[in-house]
Amino acid sequence: MTTQTHHVDHELIEAAAEVARTRCRGDNHTMAAAARARDGRIVTAVNAYHFTGGPCAELVLIGTAAAQGAYELDTIVAVGDRDRGVVPPCGRCRQVLLDYFPALKVIVGTGDRVRTVRITDLLPESYVWADHQLDAE
Repeated sequence: MTTQTHHVDHELIEAAAEVARTRCRGDNHTMAAAARARDGRIVTAVNAYHFTGGPCAELVLIGTAAAQGAYELDTIVAVGDRDRGVVPPCGRCRQVLLDYFPALKVIVGTGDRVRTVRITDLLPESYVWADHQLDAE
C-alpha cells in the first residue's frame, strides 16, 4: 500500500477544534468534525452519542453538509473534546465516507505528525457499496 500525503488544511483542524472547545459538553457530544466542501465552505458538526450507537461527528457532518447544499466534500477531520486533538475516523465512518466521497482526503495523526491521506488509504482493498448498486435507469 502506498500512502500519498497531501497538504494539511490547518484552518479545517482549527475549525473542528473550536467546535470541540465550544460545543462539546458532557458525554452526549465528545467529538467535532469539520469538512471543506469543494466550493471552499467549511461545514462543522458534533457527534450525538447514545448507548444504542448514536452517529459519529463525521456522519452528522454528512447530513449537515447536505442540508447546506454541500454535496461534494474535499477534506474532513475529527477532533476530540478536552483538547484530545485529531482523532482518526472509526471503521464505520471510514466505510461510509468512502461510499459517499471516494476521493475524500482525511486528516489523521497527532501533534507534529498530522498528515492528510486519501480515504482509500485508510481502507485498502475495501468494499465500495456504490460499485455494487443497480443503475437507477
